[in-house]
Amino acid sequence: MSTRAGTDGRWSRRRFIGMGAGAAAVVAVPAPAAPDPEPSGGPGRRTADRGDGPRPLYVGTYTSVPGGGTGIGLASYDPESGLITGSGTLTGVPDPSYLAVHPDGRTLYAVDERPDGGVTAVRLADRQVLGTRSTGGAGPCHLSVHPSGRWLLSANYTSGSVAVHPIDGSGALGERTDLVTHTSPQPGPGQEGPHAHQFRAGPGGRHLLAVDLGTDTVYTYRLDTAKGTLSEVSQAHTRPGAGPRHLTFHPGGRHAYLANEVDDTVVVCAYDPATGRLTIGEPQSTGATGDVTNYPAQLLVTADGRYAFLANRGHNSLARYAVEADGARLRLLGTVPVGGDFPRQIALSPDGRLLFAANQRSGTVTVFHVDADRGELRSAGEPFASPVAVCALPL
Repeated sequence: MSTRAGTDGRWSRRRFIGMGAGAAAVVAVPAPAAPDPEPSGGPGRRTADRGDGPRPLYVGTYTSVPGGGTGIGLASYDPESGLITGSGTLTGVPDPSYLAVHPDGRTLYAVDERPDGGVTAVRLADRQVLGTRSTGGAGPCHLSVHPSGRWLLSANYTSGSVAVHPIDGSGALGERTDLVTHTSPQPGPGQEGPHAHQFRAGPGGRHLLAVDLGTDTVYTYRLDTAKGTLSEVSQAHTRPGAGPRHLTFHPGGRHAYLANEVDDTVVVCAYDPATGRLTIGEPQSTGATGDVTNYPAQLLVTADGRYAFLANRGHNSLARYAVEADGARLRLLGTVPVGGDFPRQIALSPDGRLLFAANQRSGTVTVFHVDADRGELRSAGEPFASPVAVCALPL
């Protein structure tokens, strides 16, 4: 059950505890390079061709912690070698801890992970900030763009709510059209309240799914695409205390994979595209071994649906899975060291040949070559230093 009685809640710095100081902040902001007419990097955008030359990379950070950045990190990467070259910082966006790009590639969106949470739009052609809108909650930690390109979806971690904002033709954001706070079920073991950690569209965009770590629940909503309002249609519950964090879908659209942060597991889920109903399966290993506390963060699936990768914070590794039975099964292949400390987020390049890991405590972005045939990961070289790197978005 959810309610639209939005609450700012009580801001907690728990999410920042234990972050080590990153590299020295980059403060120079050079004039932007000539805009790329067709940025790549996700559904609805051009796939980068071999030999394209340098591609844009944006890095999210925290600006309000010791050793943090001063805004969104600006860089480029070589799609062949994976080498990252820094080019400055886009200032004026506070605590941009998660980033997403519009399907047309022209606008970048960032959460402002603060007590008075916001979402900010940036026009990429000239790096002009188009404005910030309130999320109606505290500590937004995730956002995504609806496949139609008309709606921005954000998750307020601290207040346990999800928000919808309209996107106009210029990429700018309008006033919030809905805010839903998770009130049922009750918080799971060790949790003081709901903690929405992700809000995204399901395959086809008909339904939206909100992953809430605090209530051990994935909520499914139907989006009114004329009004931008939400109607809850179902709930899927993990085992108590699992702490679900991040959900990703198999390209076939009938299975999804859920990373549970608190109990250090992953789960294969069945998904019904017609109803939006998610059915959560049995937990399985993240590959983290030894005397270490591990917090799985983000899952990726390759475009061909053959392999999946998981970021392990604590174990500081990337788990590799073979995807079998048309998406219905994950088979753990092993882990590789991530080459940094506390990988909070991972992303594939548009062509799927590179994997980027944002390592929060070491303040680095590490890059791996992806073997499409065997699902193997090979380091692309020395890490790229970026203060408190918590999100890396390659276009």
